[in-house]
Amino acid sequence: MNMKKMHFKSAMLLLLIAFVSCSTDDAEDMGNWVESSSFDGYSRGNSAAFVIGDMGYVVGGYDGDDYLFDLWEYHKDGDYWVQKADFPGNPRSAAVGFSLNGKGYYGTGYDGDDELKDFWSYDPIANTWTQKADFGGTARTDAVGFAVSGKGYIGTGYDGSELKDFWQYNDAANEWTQSLGFGGNKRKEASVFVIQDKAYLGTGLQNGAFQTDFYEFDGSSETWKRLKDLDDEDEDYEILLSSGVGFSLNGFGYILGPSNSLWEYSPITDTWDDRPDFEGSARQDAVAFSFSDKVFVLMGRSGSYYFDDNWEYRPSEESDLDD
Repeated sequence: MNMKKMHFKSAMLLLLIAFVSCSTDDAEDMGNWVESSSFDGYSRGNSAAFVIGDMGYVVGGYDGDDYLFDLWEYHKDGDYWVQKADFPGNPRSAAVGFSLNGKGYYGTGYDGDDELKDFWSYDPIANTWTQKADFGGTARTDAVGFAVSGKGYIGTGYDGSELKDFWQYNDAANEWTQSLGFGGNKRKEASVFVIQDKAYLGTGLQNGAFQTDFYEFDGSSETWKRLKDLDDEDEDYEILLSSGVGFSLNGFGYILGPSNSLWEYSPITDTWDDRPDFEGSARQDAVAFSFSDKVFVLMGRSGSYYFDDNWEYRPSEESDLDD
């Protein structure tokens, strides 16, 4: 081979390496946090949240002194808050919330004395609350809730010990039936998110130990599928946390833990990548709004300090600490 061709190929190889390196670095920098309108109510942690259309709702929680019962509506397009009808049940924290067929649902939790199992629906058009059939399992706190395939689900949590049972709610019949098939470990303070009508569950605590098993729930077939563990030995990550917050956007799932670390999950490859750190203060017991085109993480606590800030995550923007 003559020297000119050899030098040309060497130069092209170096350019290719540089391009791949820059592309990888750019990909790792994608994901920006932008502070939005702060919450109008009291700072708090351990609230519940649900999304109905273009509105996000936050209800209840604990502010360090009191268990709360107020309900707030967030307008994502206008970036402002409106207070709505107060929740009429016991004030509480660590309850679950989800939306189903145009209504919000809220139940379980802890009122400072007891774990709870009452269950309520919120009608955003009438701005009214209606008590529904009590949750089918034991009274509990620190459970997870979600809706897929036209049904609501509540499971795991703590009633004096950690739990692993799941229950399905049929809103048309206003009844609960036990949903079988979850083979994971017992846990409290887990995280859940929904992608394309499938729920993904992981993290949490059992007997003080972080849980690393991770599952997909398909509501159409009522089946659970175990995915790669959150500390899979073949992968270069270890996700150990509880009291984090899960959310989803554009076909990806996310878990933000009590540290500022943000983890992004791809259901196509069943793998996790770390994204740019959350730019607010590190926290636990936050909530999130997962809209079709935007996602927000808000409130929570760090020790005895409670937050009222609200952050939008923009995965397609490059990280910018100065915006």
